[in-house]
Amino acid sequence: MSRGLDGVRAVVFDTDGVITDSARLHAAAWQSAFDDWLAAHPPADPAGRAPFDPVADYGRYVDGKSRLDWAAAFLTARAPGTAPADIEAVAADKERRYTALLRERGADAFPGTVLLLRELRRTRTPLAAASASRHARAVLASAHVLGLFDALVDGVESARLGLPGKPRPDLFLEAARRLGTPPGQCAVVEDATAGVEAARRGGFRLVVGVDRTPDRALTDDLRAHGADLVVPDLSALLPRRPGEPRPHHQGAPR
Repeated sequence: MSRGLDGVRAVVFDTDGVITDSARLHAAAWQSAFDDWLAAHPPADPAGRAPFDPVADYGRYVDGKSRLDWAAAFLTARAPGTAPADIEAVAADKERRYTALLRERGADAFPGTVLLLRELRRTRTPLAAASASRHARAVLASAHVLGLFDALVDGVESARLGLPGKPRPDLFLEAARRLGTPPGQCAVVEDATAGVEAARRGGFRLVVGVDRTPDRALTDDLRAHGADLVVPDLSALLPRRPGEPRPHHQGAPR
């Protein structure tokens, strides 16, 4: 078994930011959609008119939530009282922009994640991908990693089953169910605080946070929301080679 995953029988992976770099496409689509809306509907409070920050605002309001929840969280913070119709319009606008970016640029898988997935496949560990995005299947296929997973629970399936979004654990619990493994024997890998909290609420054996920020700015938040350990890249979970020093993980399994 890969280091840090002792005692784990199956692993559920979030997609954006964990498996693929499609988070950058989401952030770019949200940035343009939100900035256009703010320009057309400037909030009464000048502080609310600041442009969308694709790093800070994405992590605070967007990452790990469903599309409508994303739009509602940001617009409610910037312009309290925003009408539900405006929230839905911004979410739809973002969807169009994201679809165009995905078609034009495609998505890439993080090399360290691919290495870990292949190692887990070698050891016959059941693997699932879970995402609130309706595009998750297309994203994973674009990054040539869809075939590495035994199960996928995406936004299409989530809507069909009526699963609530993160920080509720239902998305991850459904993924574990499809792998035939109880949550208490599964790990979840997440890069968003809402997702980490969801996994903790779901009673998963191990919650791994991924903090790819240059200064590890999200590590403390991920741990505060329930991450057992936080790594900068999933290559940190690969088995050690003979003579290789132990890696430094933020946190330790509970």
